[in-house]
Amino acid sequence: MPRLRKRNRDRKRALPAAPAPLPAPRPSPRWTDGLSDVSIAGDPLAFPHLARTDLPVHPTTLGGYARLVREIAADRDRWEPLVRYDALTRWYARLETGPGYEVWLLSWLPGQSSGFHDHGRSSGVMTVVRGELTERSLTAGGEGSRALAPGGLRVFSTGYLHEMVNAALEPAVSIHLYTPGLVEMNQYPVTAPAVAEAAGSTAGDTAADPAAADPERHRVH
Repeated sequence: MPRLRKRNRDRKRALPAAPAPLPAPRPSPRWTDGLSDVSIAGDPLAFPHLARTDLPVHPTTLGGYARLVREIAADRDRWEPLVRYDALTRWYARLETGPGYEVWLLSWLPGQSSGFHDHGRSSGVMTVVRGELTERSLTAGGEGSRALAPGGLRVFSTGYLHEMVNAALEPAVSIHLYTPGLVEMNQYPVTAPAVAEAAGSTAGDTAADPAAADPERHRVH
């Protein structure tokens, strides 16, 4: 008969060895500016290099607008890849907007013209960056015409009537700044007497004669 061994219920189980004590915490290294990536998370102004201070100030004067147009014209890598040509109409694309102004890029195939027009309450600056354009202007004093080649600037004020046309054999590209942004462009009859009459009616006034004007909004130059 097998012999039964009495269990010792009072015997204690062996306990696992106590873990070694953790080393004393080291003081956190201090950043040179007293901040860490965590402490400035979500606050881009905490680090000066994240707050851009080298951005140009938006122009507010005629000289500033002219300088901006010159700078954009000189930056060919910015506008040249965007140029397109449309055989049916003048092509244009907005290059930049700012408080109280906008800048447009236009292309002109030979023969394309803006027609006689004004710019509503907007004035501005323009320059040719490729090819050549011809400007015809009409005032109460008569008609004028000039060729516009790359490098020059044309400044126009509110109520100025003119026509831009590519009378050359090569395509042309121009850059135009309007202030305030262009929202109105009044087209005028092509006959010189009618346009001269409209020019006289708008001299010193920003509004065109409704009987002579055919407003076309949201079109560029």
